[in-house]
Parts: sequence; C-alpha cells; structure tokens
Amino acid sequence: MKAMSENNFSYLRKVLATGATVFGLSALLLLVAPGLFNELLGLATNPALEWSMRMIAITLVALCGNMLSVSLKGTDKSVLFSARVMTFSAAALGVLTLLTPVATLTWFDYAYAAVGFGFSLAYLIGLIRTR
Repeated sequence: MKAMSENNFSYLRKVLATGATVFGLSALLLLVAPGLFNELLGLATNPALEWSMRMIAITLVALCGNMLSVSLKGTDKSVLFSARVMTFSAAALGVLTLLTPVATLTWFDYAYAAVGFGFSLAYLIGLIRTR
C-alpha cells in the first residue's frame, strides 16, 4: 500500500514540475513578447497592458520556482498543499481565459484555457489517488 502512495506523490511531483515548465515558458513569452501574447488572446495591445503582462511574467517566474522547489524537495504534505492550491488556480486560469474581454475568442484562448483545465484535472486525479 505504501508503494502505491509513493507513486501517487511521484505523480503529483511530476505534474508540479511539468506545470512549472509550462508556466515558465508562458513567463518567457510574456517577458519577451507581451504584445504577441496579447494579440494571441485577441486583445488590443498597448504599452500599459504590455507592462502589466511583464509584471505577471515576473510573478509567474516566482510561481515556477516554488512549484519546481516543492516538486523536487518538498515533503509529501507540501506537495499535497501545493497540488490543492494548483487544482483551484489552474481551473481558475482556464475560466478566466475564457472570460477574456473580446468579442470573439481566438484559438489561443481555447488552447490556453484547455491547458489550465488539463492541469487542474491532472492535479485532481493525483489528489484523489492519494486518499
């Protein structure tokens, strides 16, 4: 029984590390080309919005570091805590992406929302398996 539990924590650690990588790539895009990111979301870009996106990118860098740290060195309790937080946060990211204030959602809106919902589901599966 213990080996199965360890596998479930290993699964959650892999989801956290994968999420850190995906959010890290998003952060890089937001830092380097916030205008492109805005356009992909269907938003009219401007210097103020691009500055805001870069601020979000820095926050994502911090999130990535914490997710990676927990996945590599965190206790099982900290992995569970982070997975619970990320289950909610990833789902909220999906919902918020679909609420982008544009007349018509783009393919990128749907893809980015799907990534959020996919991670939320992956965390939820891992959490259910650890019970």
